[in-house]
Order: sequence, then C-alpha cells, then structure tokens
Amino acid sequence: MEVSANTPAVVTGGASGLGAATARALAAKGAKVAIFDMNEEKGNAVAAEIGGIFCKVNVTSDAEVDAGFAKAREAHGQERILVNCAGIGNAIKTASRSKEDGSIKHFPISAFDFVIQVNLIGTFRCIAKSAAGMLTLDPIDAFGERGAIVNTASVAAEDGQMGQAAYSASKAGVVGMTLPIARDLMAEGIRVNTILPGIFDTPLLAAAPQNVRDALAASVPFPKRLGMPEEYAKLALCMIETGYFNGEDVRLDGAIRMAPR
Repeated sequence: MEVSANTPAVVTGGASGLGAATARALAAKGAKVAIFDMNEEKGNAVAAEIGGIFCKVNVTSDAEVDAGFAKAREAHGQERILVNCAGIGNAIKTASRSKEDGSIKHFPISAFDFVIQVNLIGTFRCIAKSAAGMLTLDPIDAFGERGAIVNTASVAAEDGQMGQAAYSASKAGVVGMTLPIARDLMAEGIRVNTILPGIFDTPLLAAAPQNVRDALAASVPFPKRLGMPEEYAKLALCMIETGYFNGEDVRLDGAIRMAPR
C-alpha cells in the first residue's frame, strides 16, 4: 500500500522517540497523521510540526482509545495505517534478597500487570479497534488490500535480561499474536507486522550519562552505535508499503543478542 497524499494514519506513542520519527516519516509522504499519546505538550508540538492532530490517549482505557479514534477519524477519515509504538518498561527481579538485611521480596504483581496492560493489551486494544474500522473501507487494489498495521515489540521478546520478566513477557506477547492476527484479518486485506528494536537512541537513553551510552553502543556488533529512530521509521514504512510483507516479526538491532545483564 503506497503512502500518498491524505492517507489517514494513527501512530500510538507518537509524541517522542520511535513513534515521533514514524509520524514524521508518514507525514513526509503526505499522510494525515493522528498522534495518540499521554504527553500533551510533546504530542501537540509534533502534531503541529507535521500538520497532524494530537489525541490524548491512554491505551489501557477503552474509552480513551475509542475517543482517540473518533477524533482522528472525524479529522482525517478512517485510518488505513496503524503503527503501535506506545509502551513502557521496568526493571525488577522476580524475587531478590536485600544486600543490607537479607530480607526477601518478590516482583510486585501490580507492577507486572501494568506493563502487560500497556504493552500487550494496549497494543491489542488499538489493533482490534482500528481493524474493525478498516473493515468498513473499500479495497484499494485488485488483491483487496484495506490497511496495514505495524507493532513494536523488542529484542527482549527473545533475549530478555535480568529484571525484564514483565517487559519481555509483554513484548513476546506482541510477537506471538502477530501471525494469528494477520491470519484473522487476511480475508479482509489487512496486513500485520511487528518490529523488534534493539538499543535505540530514544529520549529514555538521551538522559543516560555519556559513558553509559558509549558502552551500550559498543555492545552492538555492527554498526557500533545506537539505533536511530529514523531507521525504525524506514522499516515501518517498508512494512506498510510492501504488499507481500505480512505476518512477520523482524529484529532491527545491529545483530545484538542481549547478555543476561
């Protein structure tokens, strides 16, 4: 599906990082982009920059996701493109012993649940609601294509580190549901793919000390640097515009395989 002038698109987590880069890349090809995010200041700034709109959306909320899609569709029409970049993470061991007093604690279940709610269920919530809307569209080619969806997992889905049980589980879930969802939607001409980013130069890493950033970059086999959000956006566009790209989970990581810690 070629991204062209006035193609409606929604990018979750579009106020910064991978999502913002993707929103910019889509807009540069003429797409009308709606940004779903919690950060109003950054979201409105990116939307103004690219001629899109901002929708304050918490992906864990049915009501807010419904309202976001309603606002986006009123402004731009039913989206043919959905890119899911909204996500969070934490670093907590499953169970651990205090070095100070030997006391034992376990991963708070509420903290585990929250990561699953945002990264996995939030992603599925947006997919399901967007796909239902895409079903109302007419096909755009002889093969019946109606839309394309790109999700964001992580290399942690396959080689998660210590403290990443919740994050890895959530991202592995995104990987695991990609093919079944693509099969669910195949008769309706909606393609679904997922990107597994490695270590990217996002706002989260921008706040890290330079020696930490340098060490992370050096850990990448080649090229020895952090990934650039624009590279994620290029792969997302490739998945959207290449009609034979469907049901795939693709690592974008400079060949890194994460160590235990």
